[in-house]
Amino acid sequence: MQRYFVKEKQNNQFIFKNSDIHHIKNVMRFKAGDKIEVVFEEKTYLCQLTNLDPLNIKIIDEYNEDSELPIDLTVAVALVNEQKFDLILQKLTELGVSTIIPLKTERSIVKLDDKKANKKIERWQMICKEAGEQSHRTKIPIIERIQTLNEVAALNYDLKLICSLSEDTKPLKDYLDDKINNIIFVIGPEGGFTKDEELKLISNSFNRTSLGKRVLRVETAAIYV
Repeated sequence: MQRYFVKEKQNNQFIFKNSDIHHIKNVMRFKAGDKIEVVFEEKTYLCQLTNLDPLNIKIIDEYNEDSELPIDLTVAVALVNEQKFDLILQKLTELGVSTIIPLKTERSIVKLDDKKANKKIERWQMICKEAGEQSHRTKIPIIERIQTLNEVAALNYDLKLICSLSEDTKPLKDYLDDKINNIIFVIGPEGGFTKDEELKLISNSFNRTSLGKRVLRVETAAIYV
């Protein structure tokens, strides 16, 4: 069943974005009497369309779902080209990530000024919203502003991990523990982190981990995590 996230509710009516109204009318071609799911404040509502112009719905039922991960997982991933980053956002959303941090590094291919960054973030949020609807999540991942390595290094988490090709790494499974409530995992750019960048993270309580014997692309490493 088609699902939509909304942020407003007035007098038992949900307030849809214009893009969602367009999707309901012109893409899905729903008719009065058809049913959709609406997610508002992490609660799911089964609704019936009573009118399309203007759009009106009737709430039939409401229920709580358990479709989220049992931990909060944040992935900080270095900026790559648009097609690859779009894929990362989509798949991390489908797989349950809580927060995604676009990361600036010395070897990042993509460089964005503030104006372009703000437009990108709006677009990224839309990608995550649509992926969350498709995968029937009840939360849309938070897309943080683009951050520097120093900013990410200073964040507090129960477990802080860096994907590393160094010899003194431990397998990911060795770090996992039932007592952990939140994890941040940092993934570098194509070409990896510089030595100084990696040492910066290690000096701020990050642990080196390996994702296996093969060298993975940025988007593959993000999905693996």
